[in-house]
Amino acid sequence: MSFERITESESTYQHLEKMSAGELLSNMNQEDSKVADAVAAQITAIESLVNAITEKMLMGGRLFYIGAGTSGRLGILDASECPPTFGIPAGMVIGIIAGGSKAITEAVEFAEDDVEQGWRDLCAYSISEKDVVVGIAASGTTPYVIGALENCRKNGVITGSICCNSGAPLSTVSDHPIEVVVGPEFVTGSTRLKSGTAQKLVLNMISTSVMILLGRVEGNRMVNMQLSNDKLLDRGVRMLMEKLPSTDYAFTRELLIKSGSVKKALELHRS
Repeated sequence: MSFERITESESTYQHLEKMSAGELLSNMNQEDSKVADAVAAQITAIESLVNAITEKMLMGGRLFYIGAGTSGRLGILDASECPPTFGIPAGMVIGIIAGGSKAITEAVEFAEDDVEQGWRDLCAYSISEKDVVVGIAASGTTPYVIGALENCRKNGVITGSICCNSGAPLSTVSDHPIEVVVGPEFVTGSTRLKSGTAQKLVLNMISTSVMILLGRVEGNRMVNMQLSNDKLLDRGVRMLMEKLPSTDYAFTRELLIKSGSVKKALELHRS
């Protein structure tokens, strides 16, 4: 069966250079409005991956994202936001990008074409059967990511994938494939647009759902967030004051600073 890269299909819009700023923005917004529905069509697949990740993490495993270019950067972004948002240890969710740290801010030529380097990069973290690896590639054809997942499968590591083409090669080497088909990009082949948005939405859903299932959220509050600036400290104080209405701001702030998190402050106050 032939494989069609919809992500590389020609844009349905012509003569972009002749459009006004308003026309460009309206047309891009019209395209962006299609993304949420494409993600919704993959809820069942996303749920399957979330459950697999949660099960492994409850047993002490880690979550890895691996990708190249925009896809790799989105994985690193999601991974980097988990410790401050949910108070988990650094290294529990890890983002890996083809080309290494330099590739986060610069394009590293041909890094995505090395079919063996992805597995080598994972091995640097002593990857094991306790972990889950999610490959991210808009096209679903990136050798670096495909090679990484192929080797994961050979070594008994559960895998997931996020791409934006149906029937992509990446999906065939993934235990839990997610294919969010958003159609041609506004600028032909520029997958940092709708495809990137779709990947970001799916990553948000995966990490947030997993962290909630791991007990890192109570009610709808980030009770384990890191108190890394005055804004977050103030937010934490106000959360606590909702739970401890008999306390004043100064006392609650001191309690929060002493304990280090809203959850620990509540436990300390109740003990």
